[in-house]
Amino acid sequence: MSMLTRRRLLSRAALSATAGATGAGLRVGGTAATAAVSGGLATGCDAGTDPDTDPTGGPRGDLRFPTGFGWGAATSAYQVEGATKEDGRGESVWDTFSRTPGRTRNGDTGDIAADHYHRYADDLDLMRDLGLRSYRFSISWPRIQPDGTGTPNQRGLDFYRRLVDGLHERGISPMATLFHWDLPQTLQDAGGWENRDTAYRFAEYAEVLFRGLGDRVPVWLTINEPKTVVQNGYLHGHHAPGFQDPQAAYLVAHHLQLAHGLAVETLRATDSTARIGPALNLHPCYPADDSAEAASASHLYDGYENRLYLDSILKGSYPADVLADLGPGSRMARGIRDGDLKTISAPIDLLAVQYYTPYYLTATGDTVTRWPTSQADWQQIYPDGMYDILTRVTRDYGPIPLTVTENGLPQADTLSPDGTVDDSGRISFLRDHMAAAHRAVTDGVPLESYHVWSLLDNFEWAEGYDQRWGLVYVDYATQRRVPKRSALWYREVIRANGL
Repeated sequence: MSMLTRRRLLSRAALSATAGATGAGLRVGGTAATAAVSGGLATGCDAGTDPDTDPTGGPRGDLRFPTGFGWGAATSAYQVEGATKEDGRGESVWDTFSRTPGRTRNGDTGDIAADHYHRYADDLDLMRDLGLRSYRFSISWPRIQPDGTGTPNQRGLDFYRRLVDGLHERGISPMATLFHWDLPQTLQDAGGWENRDTAYRFAEYAEVLFRGLGDRVPVWLTINEPKTVVQNGYLHGHHAPGFQDPQAAYLVAHHLQLAHGLAVETLRATDSTARIGPALNLHPCYPADDSAEAASASHLYDGYENRLYLDSILKGSYPADVLADLGPGSRMARGIRDGDLKTISAPIDLLAVQYYTPYYLTATGDTVTRWPTSQADWQQIYPDGMYDILTRVTRDYGPIPLTVTENGLPQADTLSPDGTVDDSGRISFLRDHMAAAHRAVTDGVPLESYHVWSLLDNFEWAEGYDQRWGLVYVDYATQRRVPKRSALWYREVIRANGL
């Protein structure tokens, strides 16, 4: 790997990171950007207005989604559960990382988080009252297998059984993610995702859950955002395990993809009728100008952001331009064995798409900001990117069923003296992205469901508790839940099945 490639990978990780990686000097402020992107891919857009809806009330337009559309919300285990030392749960890499001084904002950890482990029944009632039809959550691997292998921890399995049963009792469909970044620390001590063996341990863990929870879980998601583990955990280093090693990073990418494929094969070997697929954060990549150099740079960037994961799962091959950029001697290239890509591309039933931001590439391969940014200044607010990425997946990879499993933004939400939380900016964001998703459905995208990130304010990884992404406000001192204005608006969207 050349020094140029190494610098580009580190730069790419920094720009994709979720801890203020886009410099404040590039922010566009509160108005729509005036620069247009060549080729008609992007146009001026004001995310704050829409004549078809009223941000202070309910839906007023006529954008109706297909009958039975799965309106939902999402969380992840380490971000909401807490109870990190209870009922036999083992240590995870995020326990280690967040307890290491200087790793997270304010030294925050997920030790308590939103205390969902103890308050899940009340949270299930909240979901019912909001009218959710689907709940996408993750299962804590160290809660099931404290050391990442061996006999399952029955108390951990029982918690998720109670959660799944509670969802069914309230008419909410469970969608369970097997891995949302909380790798058992014992496996990390043995090499983590750099160790090929971890992929096989993951398949064993998956089988425990497939047999332990059975068809009570109709949809399984394998790996959540492998790209984020690669870029933020192994390139930039501000997520667990906190490394900055480009050679290791893309070997990790391969082993995460292999783990996904092995889990799919494991489910097929059971008698389960459940569906399965991965959860990928996909970001459209556009040239920042109409030069051939910018087009070339955006194509390669897209290779690292999207095609590295999509092509291997849906086409059975890694993109040639990415492999060439990494070099034939890279640890990733040397780590690919005969049969791996056949396993990785085992047929899936659906693809989970998570959309947050676009990227714009200059002729020199640098990124620039075109649109207003949220409190997370890496996030450009561009709803048309939702349409572009959904239609692109269908166009390039065929009519595989899609679900949006994360879409949202953080705000500095505050609890008013009257006990309400006015987050009208979140309403505007969600409305505009839902409208873009509806346009994709109208144009033939087989989108089945949409999940807001997130149900609850929670531990936001390296940002600790400074960013609030939830539909429901959490007062961390008391663990009181307060539905925000966006939650009440979303309830009406679900009731109307549209905007």
